[in-house]
Amino acid sequence: MLSLLPPARLRAAVSPDVTASAPRRPAVILPGLGNNTADYARLAAALRDDHGVPAVAVARVSRPDWLRNAAGLVDPSYWRCTLRPRPVLDWYLKRVDEAVSEARELSPNEGISLIGHSAGGWLARVYMEEFDASDISLLLTLGTPHLPPPKGAPGVIDQTRGLLTYVEKNCAPAVYTPELRYVCIAGRYIQGAPLTGNTIATTDEILAVDTPSDVAEAVMVSTKDKPTQSGPTLRARFIGQGYKQVCGRADVWGDGVVPEVSAHLEGALNISFDGVYHSPVGSDDEQRPWYGSPAILKQWVHHLS
Repeated sequence: MLSLLPPARLRAAVSPDVTASAPRRPAVILPGLGNNTADYARLAAALRDDHGVPAVAVARVSRPDWLRNAAGLVDPSYWRCTLRPRPVLDWYLKRVDEAVSEARELSPNEGISLIGHSAGGWLARVYMEEFDASDISLLLTLGTPHLPPPKGAPGVIDQTRGLLTYVEKNCAPAVYTPELRYVCIAGRYIQGAPLTGNTIATTDEILAVDTPSDVAEAVMVSTKDKPTQSGPTLRARFIGQGYKQVCGRADVWGDGVVPEVSAHLEGALNISFDGVYHSPVGSDDEQRPWYGSPAILKQWVHHLS
């Protein structure tokens, strides 16, 4: 069923290829927390070989690199939940800058698209604030936890120790203009559930998100019948506890790691895909597609034009 949703409530499901024919811009992929460069090799190759992106660079990150973040433990602000991205994450921002320089060399005099997966999305915002971002024309985020968890929510601990609060207060707000576009993509892979209780919502909730009023997009909404559940599964309860640490609620939809509501930003073009899993690690293109799986990539690659 083809439905046209108002921009303020934009939600999408897997649909036929909507790839535009306009020329692509060079792209830089920013890995998520715990991921490495190799996790994005298939996505980078698909962007180049199948979708005409002239140059694709992936920030060079290894899994052991993330242990560098432990340096924040000696910073008193870590324990006060007022941690700042710098200098703790300078190593990551430097790798991003190297990848951006590589993309500029491979495809000079063109605007650059940043594709941030998971934490790579909000780290891209820090990069754009702290480094030369004059030629960056698009920030596209995939399953990024943009919003800090609500303060004072029972049972919720800020796992970023204040980093997302800093980003929210100090980085430029999202925009959707001809010069710079923010596109925030969320996945609806599984609905979480509280630890206790035997009921679970069976209706899809379309979250109201602020989106530029001059943006309109045709959206194909899935009408697949979903099996009725008598109660939440153990997996849903487990996933729900992860969602709760991010957004303060367990009974929300998300990609298995990041809640849908946390992956959208006011001022951006906000899109949600049904059935999309968070990470390339553990994904399956047929049964558990992630944001970079071929069928899903076709749904958002036109934004790189």
